[in-house]
Amino acid sequence: MLDTWPLLKNSHFPALKRRPLEILQVNLGYLCNQQCLHCHVNAGPKRKEQMQRPVIERLLQILERPGVHTLDLTGGAPEMNPMFRELVTRARRIGVKVIDRCNLTILNEPGHEDLCDFLVENRVEVVASLPCYLEENVDSQRGKGVYRRSIAGLKQLNAAGYGHDGSGLALNLVYNPTGPYLPPGQQQLEADYKQRLLDEHGIVFNRLFTITNMPIARFGSMLISKGEFEAYMNLLKDSMNLATLDGLMCINQLSVDWQGRLYDCDFNQMLKLHIEHPAENRPLQLDDLDDIDLDSLPIRVADHCYGCTAGQGSSCGGALE
Repeated sequence: MLDTWPLLKNSHFPALKRRPLEILQVNLGYLCNQQCLHCHVNAGPKRKEQMQRPVIERLLQILERPGVHTLDLTGGAPEMNPMFRELVTRARRIGVKVIDRCNLTILNEPGHEDLCDFLVENRVEVVASLPCYLEENVDSQRGKGVYRRSIAGLKQLNAAGYGHDGSGLALNLVYNPTGPYLPPGQQQLEADYKQRLLDEHGIVFNRLFTITNMPIARFGSMLISKGEFEAYMNLLKDSMNLATLDGLMCINQLSVDWQGRLYDCDFNQMLKLHIEHPAENRPLQLDDLDDIDLDSLPIRVADHCYGCTAGQGSSCGGALE
């Protein structure tokens, strides 16, 4: 896989100022039952990295801090971590909101047949990947048969109450472009998704999040191999929207990798742009948070950050404007 970092590091992206921590986004490991082209994590069935108990115990301590209200779980397929269910259950007891970034196909994998019931019991918000409502586009990006398995997963979630108004069980979908272009307007695309999925499959959901493909990992490598990297970066830079800067996810969110190392966002994690310890030449760890004031540390930026500010903006919660 071709490395995009040398093409990103010399950047003029503006400096950002951190606000108090509210959200922990935690990567439980890179093991996944899928291997998608656009995956900025480079996850797959052969990855072995998994978060272990000592890090999870420390996470739970951080979640008890005032102001921290959300645990956002990602991977890989976060549900494939053996401690996923214990972490969710204990986090909910603390009173924080839990988000499961689910690829949908995990719901019908052997050993996960009761996953939907578990998510309902713990009132977990599901953010589900469905990069298009067209079968051919999804399968070309995520693998043959993934669309039909995703639809089956959505129907299972709907049957359990997810996505229905008044149920309290939020089901949000995620759209990624299938190529080197920006997502269309989130509001109109959400309306299109809702109409198509209802008409063709009887599926309902709450919101659609549009997320720009980042020029890193597999997607960035593909751009380089096709000679499209520079053009895509120019598109991101030319489309920069200054109004999105205040809503960037790195402002109030912390990204944690499977070893407990800290990053400003999930994309920085994949580029290994850790938050640096202010006094020592090493990555900041969860264990350092008792002694280090995060607000005093700079947010690390590079050219991939233009992906979050292009057009309507892009974050783990969708468009920013």
